Amino acid sequence: MSSRELRIAAASLTAVLVAILVLRPLRKAKDLPPGPAPTSWLVGNRNQVPREKPWRWFLELNEQYGPVVYLLMGRTPTIVIGSAQAAWDILEKKSPVTSSRPRFIMGQEIMSNNLRGLMASNGPFWRRWRRVLHGSFMQKASDTYRPIQSLESKQLMSELIKTPLDYREHLERYATSVAVVITYGRRVHDIYNDEVVCLNRETQNYLMSINIPGKYLVESVPALLYLPNFLTPWRTEALAQRERDKEYLTRLVKEVKSKMDAGRAQPSFCRQLLEDREKHGMSELEMAYACSTPFGAGVETTAGTLSSFMLACAAFGSSFIPKAQAELDAVVGPDRMPTFEDSDSLPYIRAVVNETLRWRPVAVLGGTSHASTEDFTYEGMFIPKGSTIIANLWGIHLNPKDFPDPHRFDPERFMTKREYPGPWQHSAFGYGRRVCPGQFLGVNSIYINIARILWAFNLGKALDEHGNEIDVDTMAYTDGFNSMPRPFRIQITPRSAGHIAIIERENAMAQEEMRVYEL
Repeated sequence: MSSRELRIAAASLTAVLVAILVLRPLRKAKDLPPGPAPTSWLVGNRNQVPREKPWRWFLELNEQYGPVVYLLMGRTPTIVIGSAQAAWDILEKKSPVTSSRPRFIMGQEIMSNNLRGLMASNGPFWRRWRRVLHGSFMQKASDTYRPIQSLESKQLMSELIKTPLDYREHLERYATSVAVVITYGRRVHDIYNDEVVCLNRETQNYLMSINIPGKYLVESVPALLYLPNFLTPWRTEALAQRERDKEYLTRLVKEVKSKMDAGRAQPSFCRQLLEDREKHGMSELEMAYACSTPFGAGVETTAGTLSSFMLACAAFGSSFIPKAQAELDAVVGPDRMPTFEDSDSLPYIRAVVNETLRWRPVAVLGGTSHASTEDFTYEGMFIPKGSTIIANLWGIHLNPKDFPDPHRFDPERFMTKREYPGPWQHSAFGYGRRVCPGQFLGVNSIYINIARILWAFNLGKALDEHGNEIDVDTMAYTDGFNSMPRPFRIQITPRSAGHIAIIERENAMAQEEMRVYEL
């Protein structure tokens, strides 16, 4: 290090120390929610948070202290919610003061230049983003995407027949192609070589890796931002990713614009944004980041949820697959595939969908954390202004008071009306003004594929070379903001030659219909 760099470093460290020392102590309210004692004045409970799967530790805290737990992440008050009722009361009923976002220094400020709507605090930018996303993806608009989801699903069924061992790749291709067709008006065939997919995956993997609570000290001690870049490699990496993101996201928008000018752009979210640009008042860069939302929020969640369904089939299939197939055979029959129009007549399939979303939630920490904009109390507990609020979905969905024997996959729990807050009977899509804008699109994808997979295939444990069943680990999930099953083997066998013939016929027709979305 040069003498000049030493002087800069010394000055920066002095600034950091001054910033830390002038921090005012947080209000020492006697009526704060219960929780573990902080380890120090500076980092609070941050050092206690596991680097891997913190949601499991949060569940333990809720089991020990109750449904609302208080932590200090650095100097930031943090509320961990572990029950559906508490989450509903705090994030839905009090949404006017609990719908902002905490400060995401790594993912939002440094990596994204404050342009990701999912992580944006309340304000004009977020309201523009929310209006655009909800207008394009809430229930009425989402139903217009059903034809695309059905066509891509028909290809998925054909892929599962041909190469069932590659089921995870096929699930990801389905989810990816649906997202890219809806967003940019073109299909995806190869998730490993398609440039859009590879760049988006790189972005999402990096973003998910840095958004884990407690991973970076700067999130707890923002004064570290005063340090120069050569002392903060974490910032240098995030800034480099930002430049890569800006280049390809704006290029994708320009490609759609070029197709519009040439008169060959298919209907898409991006095309609609460009046509309504003046109405929304969004810059080209804002539009580019808005268009990245369906991929970032939809691909991993859809593919991960369907992978969890396959895991449930391998682990618990004998208890629910026969009932599901009996319903499908009675309502749909063997001569056609299930459709969206069959949904109302398939209550058990809808229960399987709900249990899939409940059993192993992909957005395991409840999606992006909320933040309070005012002091308030909940059941006599004081919640300070500026608190980060985590609705720990792992704990909420595994709470035995709402879901007895919670680790068991049991669709029967959704066959009768239960006392549970909210419209879905589970909490997979969040709360209040931050509810997932793609919830209806996501449910449609999960429904159509679960219905068709169960209609077309027998599923169960894979067999080893000696014909013995291979057990699966229902707790083997990845780390990261979105948690998905680690690779596992499953047996996928077509139910009959007639099912195969129908799938191949439908897929051939689907390929013809989808030619309009080819590059």
